[in-house]
Amino acid sequence: MSDFLSVDRLASLPPVVRRPGHKMPTTTGIVHFGPGAFHRAHQASYIDTVLDHDQRWGIAAVSLRTRGTIEALERQGGHYTIGVRDAEPEWRVIAAHNRFLGPDEAGETLALLGSPDVRLVTTTVTEKGYCLAPDGTLDFDHPDIVHDLAGAAAPRSVVGWIVAGLAARRGAGIAPFTPVPCDNLARNGAKLHAALVGYAGRLDSELADWIAGEVRVPATMVDSITPASDARFLDLTATTLGVRDDAAVQRETFVQWVIEDQGRPLGPDLAAAGATLTTDVAGYERAKLRLLNGPHSTLAYAGLLLGHTSVAEAMGDARLAAFVAAMMREEIAPMLKAVPGLDLGDYIDAVLRRFRNPVIVHLLEQIAHDGTQKLPYRLVDTLIENRRAGRLPPRILTAIGAWIGFVMQRARAGTKIIDPEGAFLATAGAEGSAADVLARITGAGLLLPPEMAGDRAVTDAIARAGDAAFAGTLAQILA
Repeated sequence: MSDFLSVDRLASLPPVVRRPGHKMPTTTGIVHFGPGAFHRAHQASYIDTVLDHDQRWGIAAVSLRTRGTIEALERQGGHYTIGVRDAEPEWRVIAAHNRFLGPDEAGETLALLGSPDVRLVTTTVTEKGYCLAPDGTLDFDHPDIVHDLAGAAAPRSVVGWIVAGLAARRGAGIAPFTPVPCDNLARNGAKLHAALVGYAGRLDSELADWIAGEVRVPATMVDSITPASDARFLDLTATTLGVRDDAAVQRETFVQWVIEDQGRPLGPDLAAAGATLTTDVAGYERAKLRLLNGPHSTLAYAGLLLGHTSVAEAMGDARLAAFVAAMMREEIAPMLKAVPGLDLGDYIDAVLRRFRNPVIVHLLEQIAHDGTQKLPYRLVDTLIENRRAGRLPPRILTAIGAWIGFVMQRARAGTKIIDPEGAFLATAGAEGSAADVLARITGAGLLLPPEMAGDRAVTDAIARAGDAAFAGTLAQILA
């Protein structure tokens, strides 16, 4: 028997570990590009649930760059563990991957993409992996796209691979598969579809027209914190299982997969496995951006100024936790349009539980990066909608002021500000009051749009909070 997790070790696992409710599937119905930790903790767990009742949806794990993950999966016969990390942990063995392909198996990958059994091609390749330009269109100058369009035998880009697979199917008279991007990229379905059409247009105009008319690419939103599988976690997994699992992953309890309903069946019944099918993915994205990411940034800047290091630690500060909860319920949620199937009260409760998770260590320092890029969407959009409704949201303004105080503190301590505009922020925050710093930042076209930068009630409130944050009296104005 192997010292690693495998099918022959399932029976000997302790009762605390949930075993698969099915045998390893023999049919491959899904090709997945990018089988990293998030995919294994997220999409694969949904598919594993589907497989309990429908064995057609085995996943081919395709790695475009390295072989480490697929070799670990293959060594274990596709079996690996998800450790759900919370005050009450859960352990579950997944058995969903039945093919393992690396950069050197291009022929097998193309054959799979051309197979009529394959109905979905899912991707988790990070936002950069789609080779898009800043405007969201395909970057034809990207080295991988240049390489692929030059006629290389094996594409390097996921766009090149998907188009190659679609071209093979069209040539064989087989219906197209459905590409499903699973990276957090706004309007990811529309952007990937346009990229596929644009790429194909450089090869064959008829192929491009076929993709434009026949291929559907649903938008998605995915969410679940998935910390890296470090040595400590892998040792804990081995102790819990009694065998090694080099492909084990960990995530929080909360998991969400929102998929655009385009009126065509996807193939696997993902809704029955817990995914949300909706015609309003953008509504879910907006709720996440404002009710999860906005409070996250608030906890980061206010929490760091108050001496905290992690989200859970910041939520242990009763005054700060109450401030964030009130901001969500009284200033953010009322400005969100109703989304079918999404109960904002329940969502807020779930977010607050996630923030309090004592096991997931989400560092505030990491969340605090790139404020000039994040805050306009996470907090300022909510501010704008409040002002247009005739409201002055004090907590949103205090949260933005905390960022100003953070910039002032870092600039004057000589601490690097991690932000695309970091050098400018270091200069802008080096001297003067919060009002002075805010004026320099908005004068450079950052943070606030003109309608807010010219709103004296807004800028005065942000400046007052910024001065308090820098002076160390932020706790006194949290309410």
